[in-house]
Amino acid sequence: MKILIGTRNPGKLREYEALLAGLNLTFLSLRDVDAGDDIPEPYETFAENAELKAREYAKRTGMVTLADDSGLVVDALGGRPGVYSARYAPGTDADRYTKLLGELTGVPADQRTARFVCAAALASADGTILDLQIGTVEGQIALAPGAGSNGFGFDPVFIPNGYTVTLNALTMDEKNAIDHRGNALRQLIPTLRRIA
Repeated sequence: MKILIGTRNPGKLREYEALLAGLNLTFLSLRDVDAGDDIPEPYETFAENAELKAREYAKRTGMVTLADDSGLVVDALGGRPGVYSARYAPGTDADRYTKLLGELTGVPADQRTARFVCAAALASADGTILDLQIGTVEGQIALAPGAGSNGFGFDPVFIPNGYTVTLNALTMDEKNAIDHRGNALRQLIPTLRRIA
């Protein structure tokens, strides 16, 4: 069975494939189908944005669709960047995490608490939401980017609780075992098995 993943991000698609391996599903991204323009993320919650994307991409393509909205919530910044994580600063991922580090200048390590949040929604081919799950991973923002290449977005500046290195320095298996997207997707597996 083919499942559309509501992303154009190849890094995110690789994570989905790794996390949901063994389900006898074939995953396609928005790069593989004609799904039209990207769905905007107008809501203030990850869950509402994820449901909107899953529902609309499913209706446009007639495919079962799995979409998520995820981001970084930093306590010292009042929850920012939150649902605006991907739009936090123009340019590259490095531009975004550099802005974040700049805004946290002078904030001591014990006050740099943060979490990644992922809401993952699964929609049937007609756009009906079949399941919605939320996953998180708690940690803190590093003082500087960490070395490593297994990640994207804010991974280079996020140290998960229980670790001394940033997310991008972990192996893909280590990262997938603890991260927010993995936590959300694992909760969706029973529903995916049921429809497969």
